[in-house]
Amino acid sequence: MNNFIERTLSGILFVAVLVVGITWSTDTCMYLFALISLLMIREFSLLIDQSGRTSLPSALCLSGALLAFGLDNERWMVVYAVFILILFIAELYRRQEHAIENWAFIALTQLYIALPLALVNVLTRHTPHYALPLAVFVFIWLNDTGAYCVGSLVGKTPLFQRISPKKSWEGTCGGAAFAMISAVVFYSVFPELLSVMQWIGLSVIVVIFGTWGDLVESLLKRKLNIKDSGNFLPGHGGILDRFDSSLLAIPAAVLYLYLVT
Repeated sequence: MNNFIERTLSGILFVAVLVVGITWSTDTCMYLFALISLLMIREFSLLIDQSGRTSLPSALCLSGALLAFGLDNERWMVVYAVFILILFIAELYRRQEHAIENWAFIALTQLYIALPLALVNVLTRHTPHYALPLAVFVFIWLNDTGAYCVGSLVGKTPLFQRISPKKSWEGTCGGAAFAMISAVVFYSVFPELLSVMQWIGLSVIVVIFGTWGDLVESLLKRKLNIKDSGNFLPGHGGILDRFDSSLLAIPAAVLYLYLVT
């Protein structure tokens, strides 16, 4: 019972902070996701360090924040580029046993974590600034909720048993239905942004790539032989656990919007 209360309260706080950060202003949204990127890269680096596969520099955590600022500012982008070059060159002098692995994981943090979270700033360039990033996260949350509820009730057909035995096709379809219904609601509130079919298409893209994002992180944790990426959010695991779906859903959403608008 105590764990349920803790999980519920921390989940409500997490959603509240994210919604306020996204809707308050473009600046608060940028700073929020810069902070999230920093914390997530730190958590990821600690996981890799503990696995014994490599040793990532602690300075790497700043890269996510620098890229988040850089997408809206050329000077910050130059700072980010110089910073990444320094990280690669530094391996010449760190005398680490796993230099190649370090380079590989530095690149992975940029493609897997820093870039997707920085792309939230691309979504805020529409008016109103919060509509599209908020929609992406609402689609992810409702997909997760719907998949869990429907999967618990009628889920029988495994979606990807090798990676995540508990996921079912029935739950996935149920989650997609929840997200598509919410897309119609977003259209009724923001009809000037996208047509109803474009909103529904966005929800489908987020569901598909969000599910893949969840599976990618599940594979990562299986390879590292861990259950949770950390304990950042009581009852919910690490911050990487909370944003796993968005790491593929956000880039896919941005690409989709560029293609249809």
